[in-house]
Amino acid sequence: MKSTERNDATRAVVVTGLGATTPVGGDVATTWSALLAGTSGARALTEEWAEQLPVTFAARIAVEPLEVMPKVEARRLDRSGQFAMIAAREAWLDAGYAAKNTAPEDAPDALVVDPTRLGVVIASGIGGVTTLLDAWDTFHEKGPRRVGPLTVPMLMPNSPAANVGIELGARAGVHTPVSACASGAEAVAYGLEMIRSGRADVVVCGGTEAAIHPLPMAAFANMMAMSKRNDEPQRASRPYDKGRDGFVMGEGAGVLILESAEHAAARGARVYAEVAGAGLSSDGHHIAQPEPTGRDIARAMALALADGGLEPQEIVHVNAHGTSTPAGDVTELKAIRATLGDAAADKVTVTSTKSMTGHLLGGTGAVESVATVLALHHRLAPPTINVDDLDDEVDLDIVRGEPRTLPDGAIAALNNSFGFGGHNVVVAFRSFE
Repeated sequence: MKSTERNDATRAVVVTGLGATTPVGGDVATTWSALLAGTSGARALTEEWAEQLPVTFAARIAVEPLEVMPKVEARRLDRSGQFAMIAAREAWLDAGYAAKNTAPEDAPDALVVDPTRLGVVIASGIGGVTTLLDAWDTFHEKGPRRVGPLTVPMLMPNSPAANVGIELGARAGVHTPVSACASGAEAVAYGLEMIRSGRADVVVCGGTEAAIHPLPMAAFANMMAMSKRNDEPQRASRPYDKGRDGFVMGEGAGVLILESAEHAAARGARVYAEVAGAGLSSDGHHIAQPEPTGRDIARAMALALADGGLEPQEIVHVNAHGTSTPAGDVTELKAIRATLGDAAADKVTVTSTKSMTGHLLGGTGAVESVATVLALHHRLAPPTINVDDLDDEVDLDIVRGEPRTLPDGAIAALNNSFGFGGHNVVVAFRSFE
């Protein structure tokens, strides 16, 4: 039996396209290679404003948008919108569809999707913060008449989703979850439900963020949330290490093409993995601190397993939220053990790709969903880097050094994403045979 025949009650949903632009690669192929190689995207900031801040480094995008996007188009999009468009275009073409969802005259049989059956869900945690703050500077320095007429359409948090929807002519719905650092994963969960419920056959879903700007950098630093290893940026993000001291700000976007299994099969699409299920919960505890027992993280994981009809022993890999903060990393590991039970937890591999990409805020859940899908597809778990002195409270198998081969046969993996305000989102993926 194929995995997509598992659930008769709901439409099975599969991943047919992937796109990404991240601090370690300008597309999916280069990002995946860098993750397997254990390459860090963090580096010192060269802008003058960085010298004023307590944190002087971040994980900038590996390939600047103007290298792959016309200047006139880039000027009409916030930086986060540029990232989303680049990742969405890669994912769309990777799924085998015609550019802009329009069959060209010289290829009338090119694959397109009925616009009324096509949705877009692209999340952001902060939205067009760079556009907003730059426009405010312009207002003060040059007066209100010099504020750009596209400022509002560029700064809206839903702008990346809207522009991708316009590019593809999507008419089944365009949505933007905003749940801090869980936003990108929540977009995948939302896309899953759009297809299951019959609202759409294909959904372009993901997350994006571009918040490397002096104000958010100063704000996060003053919260004591960011690492201050200014002398060694590439070794600063170190989840599960005793010396971890906070996350590294990153930027970028990830996009997945979700498609009903029937729709994908009818056109003979290549399938990376099945989106088996999703679980969402909230802590009801604190605006910036995780609930210390991890009870609601565990509940989100249990809901994802139940939603996907998965047993704990089927989970072989977890792409952890693992931000490199002292409190959050261990709390998540406790929740994994509580959810899977000792027998399954002792066999699962755990990776924090943030050790290499930094923390992409609203983009992170989508980029890490891409990494989780590729881990199943290639049966390789990327390593977590910079773990020199493992925290005594870590009692799970953290992949370090070399990538780890995952088992043959039907396997499943989880992508965990959590956000300020106590948002917990877990997406479960299953290998596709």
